[in-house]
Amino acid sequence: MATRTRRTPRRTEALSRERIVEAAVELLDSAGENGLTFRALTERLATGPGAIYWHVANKGELLGAATDAVVAAAVAGAGAAAEAGAGAVAAAPGKDTAAEPGEDAAAAECGAGTSVGDASPQDRIRSVALGLFDAIEDHPWLATQLATQLSRSPWGPVTPRIFESVGRQVRALGVPEDGWFTATSALVHYVLGAAGQNAVNAAHGSGLGPGVDRAAFLDAVSTAWERLDPGDYPFTRAVAAQAREHDDREQFLAGIDLVLTGITAVAAARTAAPGQE
Repeated sequence: MATRTRRTPRRTEALSRERIVEAAVELLDSAGENGLTFRALTERLATGPGAIYWHVANKGELLGAATDAVVAAAVAGAGAAAEAGAGAVAAAPGKDTAAEPGEDAAAAECGAGTSVGDASPQDRIRSVALGLFDAIEDHPWLATQLATQLSRSPWGPVTPRIFESVGRQVRALGVPEDGWFTATSALVHYVLGAAGQNAVNAAHGSGLGPGVDRAAFLDAVSTAWERLDPGDYPFTRAVAAQAREHDDREQFLAGIDLVLTGITAVAAARTAAPGQE
């Protein structure tokens, strides 16, 4: 009589941490942070809670892992986009910088270099910035989680990952070592702050009701600014039309360029006059 080998299957062997995190991101995208529960996760994965707890201890760890997964993908994609964009010809003033069919949009927007594989530090920073901008726009929950990770868990993987991706390029710009942290912090805070505000604006705009789009919302804002008291708000009235017509991504990149211009100017001044402020 043949002896049957007794096997005790473990669902955790078939359920990876990566799949759990992927499902968590899907739930966060569709239902927000409140919708990410272990019950909802077990239903989506068709498994029991024990299989999930084998890989992640609690919701906080799961949120951190989901945030890191999205950031890691954004940074990796930005690196590829920067290299692809390095072979492009810089757009002349007024030339349309939209990607050609099949060209990576981020690569087209992040600027030009000299040859493939030779992206400048500025282009790499723009590409990382756009990657994070798009990730925050695509995942409405991400802005809040990034702020949480940076303030409460700066020793976790998210903060070093973002700092490393920007800081290496700050160093390549020739910034003196004692200015690396300040310059990198300025860029990171601008990127996350501006991208986070854009995500809030987009979420608010989508909730304005049927028939109300971004253009109508900005027109209402600009009209209200134009009606302000000219004695109290001369500047706000003067830029009202610009607010009506601005493009969020173009404005975001223009801000990156302003910060980069300041960083490189300070670095150049310190190099020319060592020891002087």
